[in-house]
Amino acid sequence: MCVVVVNIVVFLHSSVLGGLFGNTQNKGFGFSSGLGTGTTTGTAGFGTGLGTTGLGGFGGFNIQPTQQQQGGLFGQQAQQPGQTQPTQLYQQVTALSAPTLLGDERDSILAKWNQLQAYWGTGKGYYNINNLPVEFTLENPFCRFKAVGYSCVPVSKDEDGLVVLVLNKKEADVRAQQQQLVESIHKILGNNQTLTVNVEGVKALPSDQTEVIIYLVERSPNGTSKRIPATTLYSYLEQANIKLQLTQIGVGMSVTRTELSPAQLKQLLQNAPAGVDPIIWEQAKVDNPDPERLIPVPMVGFKELLCRLQIQEQMTKQHQTRVDIISSDISELQKNQATTVAKIAQYKRKLMDLSHRVLQVLIKQEIQRKSGYAIQVDEEHLRVQLDTIQSELNAPTQFKGRLNELMSQIRMQNHFGAVRSEERYSVDADLLREIKQHLKQQQEGLSHLISVIKDDLEDIKLIEHGLSDSGHMRGGILS
Repeated sequence: MCVVVVNIVVFLHSSVLGGLFGNTQNKGFGFSSGLGTGTTTGTAGFGTGLGTTGLGGFGGFNIQPTQQQQGGLFGQQAQQPGQTQPTQLYQQVTALSAPTLLGDERDSILAKWNQLQAYWGTGKGYYNINNLPVEFTLENPFCRFKAVGYSCVPVSKDEDGLVVLVLNKKEADVRAQQQQLVESIHKILGNNQTLTVNVEGVKALPSDQTEVIIYLVERSPNGTSKRIPATTLYSYLEQANIKLQLTQIGVGMSVTRTELSPAQLKQLLQNAPAGVDPIIWEQAKVDNPDPERLIPVPMVGFKELLCRLQIQEQMTKQHQTRVDIISSDISELQKNQATTVAKIAQYKRKLMDLSHRVLQVLIKQEIQRKSGYAIQVDEEHLRVQLDTIQSELNAPTQFKGRLNELMSQIRMQNHFGAVRSEERYSVDADLLREIKQHLKQQQEGLSHLISVIKDDLEDIKLIEHGLSDSGHMRGGILS
């Protein structure tokens, strides 16, 4: 992940515009653009430093040539013996501060025109009739279209062997032809059977380009394998004939992806890049939002700024795509989790049912096994414990009594609720069934009692009849 923080400010000196276009007002021209937010503490941002200090300026330069080069305005004559070529910086300073091309007041206008070209980083600066014009590029120290951004410090080591190939193809085409690309690179490397080309990753770049990260694995005859160092692979790919073959398969650029040594990192941070004001470079190091992971890098010109902006937008899209994928995965996992919870509850119920069935089978098996044997001591103890538990459960103040009371209250509540809602009397179906059962039992009890009374009456009649028979018999005997 690369974090790009850019603040750029362009400031053109009012005297340049006034001298060229006759503007007598003191006006400045500037703009500010940013990619990211940068730091939120400290100074207002890197753009403020650019706007106040400037990135060029030629006050303080005091460079004197030893010899002037002889030549025409558009041509250059042979160098005279003993003469030295003026430095490019001296030529630029001369073109911007004191050109001597025409020898009158027009030279001051020409100086301002050269300043404007230097600020924009394009054009040619004529300063002397005997010297060739100096080329103003975006890398010249007076160009205003410069900024400092931040890039991630590579963390891969040289032993990892990662080399980045930038292909002038779309990501979809590269992924579709990835195997062919690997075979082509292996062919370019000489079809060595001990070498294997591996693709670490494929990533889309702006302008329909694609980044492919590769590494080589070398297998020894004894069966061991190791990666080819990144510097070794890069040196081989940078050979003229190899580079030509890579160009034929669409590779536009190759670069190693290795971490910087502490000495290299220190040298990079201590020395400002060419054309970047040391003050601006120091301010960029202070504004670094994450010095452990990011390093400042110069950005020169709008083209590089646009490239950074496109990379930032593309990374944002990739992040959003990844977030959408993660969100979809989370939703799917939540559904699977809910389904799993329901299955676990179902399996728990099934396990409980199976446990009861197994217990019933064990009870029957134990009854069959113990059939014909006397009750053992441990079984008697177990029976006593079960009877105690049963008596506790059946006690009026214990669980069964409380459950019955609760059931009665629930039935009464249901009954009263139904009466209030329907405004008429109604009997709960379970309660009605219990009442019917009770009445049926009462009816059976009464029937049984009536039959007993009838039997008793028959017995009484029989006794009375017997008594009457015995009285007659005694009377006859006495007479």
